[in-house]
Amino acid sequence: MSNMKKEMANYAADINRASNDENIQKALGRAVASYRKNVTEALERYPHTLEMAEEVKAIKLKALDNWQPLMEEAMEAIRRNHGQAYFAKDGAECIQKIHEIIGPRREIVKGKSMLGEEIHLRQELAALGHDVWETDLGEFILQLNDERPMHILSPAIHMPREQVAEVFSKFFGREIAPEVAEEVAAVREFLREKYFTADVGISGANAVAAETGQIAIIENEGNVRLCTGVPPIHIAVVGIEKLVPSFIDAMKVCEVNWRFGQYGAPGYLNVISGPSKTGDIEKVTTYGAHGPREFHVIFVDNGRSDMIADPRYKEAALCLRCGGCMYECPVFALTAGHFGHTYMGGIGGIWTAFVEKDKEEAAPVLYNCLRCGRCIERCPMKIDVPSMTAQLREDVMKKYE
Repeated sequence: MSNMKKEMANYAADINRASNDENIQKALGRAVASYRKNVTEALERYPHTLEMAEEVKAIKLKALDNWQPLMEEAMEAIRRNHGQAYFAKDGAECIQKIHEIIGPRREIVKGKSMLGEEIHLRQELAALGHDVWETDLGEFILQLNDERPMHILSPAIHMPREQVAEVFSKFFGREIAPEVAEEVAAVREFLREKYFTADVGISGANAVAAETGQIAIIENEGNVRLCTGVPPIHIAVVGIEKLVPSFIDAMKVCEVNWRFGQYGAPGYLNVISGPSKTGDIEKVTTYGAHGPREFHVIFVDNGRSDMIADPRYKEAALCLRCGGCMYECPVFALTAGHFGHTYMGGIGGIWTAFVEKDKEEAAPVLYNCLRCGRCIERCPMKIDVPSMTAQLREDVMKKYE
């Protein structure tokens, strides 16, 4: 059997199992209803968001055309801010650079990052001897259960509170009731010490302002603020598609992102320019105050430049990772993230074809997409996933003619 046939067969078996999983149906039913209600209310309260989304699309399209000079500008600004900046062609280079920066056997606390999932950041660093803890609640649940994320923003969306209670009770060695507040409290208590004993904090970023070298990170839990503000070293891993020219551009990207991610306003918007510093004694700027002494940003390509360079697929790089398309997708509603790999849903098929080492993983995802267009209606960037899916099906099949 060819690799393609094996991939198709394995994927079909997995997605069929998922479509009959009662936990997924229960959890997704609750989540989809909540998401639609929250986004509708947010857009009604902040109607300017739709016009801003059009502006952000124009900003990002121009930025994609100029990602290399923008990255060089950002790297120069980061260094000017007493940080360090690097470029990694692929995931392996990124992992190696992190290992070089931090040295052997470090304790690491990590915020949620889709790029991190893409390059298997936690697993690869663990294999190098590091002790890595996911701090996002959903990611922490999946780390304990040895699973991958099933949604971009809500990685444990497929697990109802009853199942989460079973996972936690086993890990903590005591009975955790299937009550969300009690489950959250248990994780808070466990991770609190980790933030203050960790040697390194790792994060992603939602946008990077090239002009000033500032990175912006949206969150709600406060874990990213602790990951990036407490350990002595902070490392941000960022896809090249996150670059925009100015700080104002970055803020517009963030506002559109969180609004379509179902929040009127997020719990936190972290803006980081460099390592902590103070000038309170004789106005002499000294680095390494209460926060990190070191700030490192690694810009990662890993197939993105190929996507951007191809006019047929370039707009896929506009994806803000708001996750809205998935809540509208009929296939995702039945199967959660089993419809995809690292990146899920219709847009996930496009991304998989460019960023995964095994490009054949994209094929079954592409043929699961119904091309119904519901994702376009929800997408703030109006990415034409159905058309790209049809084109990519043709491209993939040409390899096997």
